[in-house]
Amino acid sequence: MTAPSETGTIPRLALAGVFGGLFCGYLGLSAAIPVLPAHVRDQFGAGDLAVGLAVTSTALTALLTRPIFGGLADRYGHRSVMRFGAVAVAAGGLLYFLPLGLVGLLAARLLAGIGEAALFTAGAVWTVTLAPHHRRGQMIGLYGVAMWGGISLGTALGAAIRPLGIEAVWAFCAAAPLVGLILISIVPPQPHAQPSKGGRGLLLRPAVLPGLGLALGAAGYVGLAAFVIRDLELRGIDSGVIVLSTFSAVYAGTRLVIGHLPDKLGPRRVASWCGAGEAAGLLIIAVAPNLPVAVLGAVVMGVGFSLLHPSLALMVMNNTESAKQGAAIGAYTSFWDLGLFVWGPATGAIAAGFGYPAVFVVAAGCALAASLLAMTIPQTVRTEKAVDA
Repeated sequence: MTAPSETGTIPRLALAGVFGGLFCGYLGLSAAIPVLPAHVRDQFGAGDLAVGLAVTSTALTALLTRPIFGGLADRYGHRSVMRFGAVAVAAGGLLYFLPLGLVGLLAARLLAGIGEAALFTAGAVWTVTLAPHHRRGQMIGLYGVAMWGGISLGTALGAAIRPLGIEAVWAFCAAAPLVGLILISIVPPQPHAQPSKGGRGLLLRPAVLPGLGLALGAAGYVGLAAFVIRDLELRGIDSGVIVLSTFSAVYAGTRLVIGHLPDKLGPRRVASWCGAGEAAGLLIIAVAPNLPVAVLGAVVMGVGFSLLHPSLALMVMNNTESAKQGAAIGAYTSFWDLGLFVWGPATGAIAAGFGYPAVFVVAAGCALAASLLAMTIPQTVRTEKAVDA
């Protein structure tokens, strides 16, 4: 049977199943986030350290296991690994019910993080496998929209369900990924390439430079999410939440409207432009004298940041042989988790020592560095058939 990527057609139903499975998995994963802080404090009498661990522990296991699950998807098929991820996220939700104390809660979060790593990584490579070669960058971007949509709606639903009881939230955390499992299971499995006899390291070379670019770009996201509202308040600017909302809307809208640009213009060129755009937006926010200017900065930053990840991811895929693309994309996305871990405390230290505007200036420098780094990455195309770059 001819693969959709070879015929040039978009298998909409198959992609709907993959995207829907990812979306539902993130619904269940994120619904716990708004209720965990109060639950940890009230149920276990724990402090801020335990709250932080409960919220971020999923990212820890995702960071450590993404490359592993990418390699497993290469070897055993994307659908199998993605289904495992949905089951693991659901199992984490079920463990919330058990009276295992704070340690048990943390174990449940770690298991959910393992599931998230398997779900996202296998689905990302599956999406590229299904997409026509001239639409791969666009499909990677839309895949990310499905993820962020699940995170946003899941967080809102978790807060909305909480008045019904914490058990209702836990039930939703378990049920939503199982719906995702059904959606994934109805998609026919794709033939996967046989593993090559080459090296089998987890950190594949084609993922390193794009991954570093992604980690550098993460500084701006962390700084904006953590400090823009407080920074604007100190400048006498109210409604800073509008800046965050604008960024989120532009981030999603850019991928929907011009998400094809990495495919059309080349991922290296677009990644370079995106890093520069993110830097420009951050500098505008750093010096904004009023809310409209800060919103303008969020628009510029949102456009740039939105296409940075799919452009860099497309370069990873283009420079990696098909039998190792799962491991490569897993290693690449681990740099995002690494960036969040690094820039969380780093931006806090910068804010404490030099003030909030310095956070955006330093993040702009990091985004510009990502732009320059993107220009050094080789731009080739690897496909099962010969395809012109």
